[in-house]
Amino acid sequence: MIAIRSFLYVALFYLWTAVVAIGCTPILLGPSSWTLGMFHFWGRGVVGLLAVCGIRVEVRGRQYIPTGPAIVAPKHQCMLDVFAQFTWLPASVFVMKKELNWIPWFGWYAAKVGAIDIDRGAGASALKKVVREAKVLFARGRQVVIFPEGHRGEPGVAGDYKPGVAALYRELEVPVYPVATNSGVHWPAHGFIRRPGVIVFEYLEPIPPGLKRAEFMRVLEERIETASNKLLTL
Repeated sequence: MIAIRSFLYVALFYLWTAVVAIGCTPILLGPSSWTLGMFHFWGRGVVGLLAVCGIRVEVRGRQYIPTGPAIVAPKHQCMLDVFAQFTWLPASVFVMKKELNWIPWFGWYAAKVGAIDIDRGAGASALKKVVREAKVLFARGRQVVIFPEGHRGEPGVAGDYKPGVAALYRELEVPVYPVATNSGVHWPAHGFIRRPGVIVFEYLEPIPPGLKRAEFMRVLEERIETASNKLLTL
């Protein structure tokens, strides 16, 4: 039964995505706010359809969801972590790998809202590009989303936290909002199975600017991993 419901969700997910992506193509001719609205609309549908699998999505720490310029650093266990930020952040923009630009419609919409693409093999120059473009986005009141671990990991396992988030924190001098989740328990990083239960996204108290790099990275990892591990029993 879980496999059937999971397959149904995947089919509905792709159908919903195709209908929204293709149907909303004309908004690419309008302001970026229209595309942000489309992402909110699409994200709510992706989350709502999870009821097919017996999954409920809960948001905690709403008082910590930033409304102005901020760095948002979520735990990354599955693709739902991306869709969730589209759904609840008012004006999110992602730091994403450059290859995603080549995906039809997604790449076009991402470019429209100002997504920061990064060449992972470019080293220091890539970080400078991220900081430079993030400063422009911050001036427009946007929330820059960067996954500190850089890739999807397994629930209960702390990934290798990358230096990109620390560079943004240092150069932009703004708070960083950690986000914990247990999403990988119900939506594994690989495969199509979706397991029933409650997926929680918990926005945590922001880390204020001014910490030294090592201390910042320690606090960030400690807050994300501690809160995420507490959610694993749900």
